[in-house]
Amino acid sequence: MTLLPFYMAEAIPGLFIGCVFANFYGGFGLADMVFGSLATLIAAVLTRKSRNIWLAALWPVVSNMIIIGTMLHVLIDVPFIATCIYVGLGEAGACYVVGVPLMKILEKRNLVCRY
Repeated sequence: MTLLPFYMAEAIPGLFIGCVFANFYGGFGLADMVFGSLATLIAAVLTRKSRNIWLAALWPVVSNMIIIGTMLHVLIDVPFIATCIYVGLGEAGACYVVGVPLMKILEKRNLVCRY
């Protein structure tokens, strides 16, 4: 889902609002609603501005790695660098292993296009 803004700008508010609601039910409450949604919003805006899908997939990784890694470090006192790497690897898997190939398939079938 985080790659959708690359193809359509209207996905930006949709992802942000969806993230706010999803994080309402998350384990970190208000902090997750604020910082998780902020990470998604930043990633979505930068993804939209990217020139290609490979660069577009980088922004959700970096945004979540830094913001969520920091949030977890502060809230549950886990090692900062290790947590950032762990979050970044998870997001990289979601974006590069699943997201980019899925978007390439959708492009081939003319189900998404950049405008």
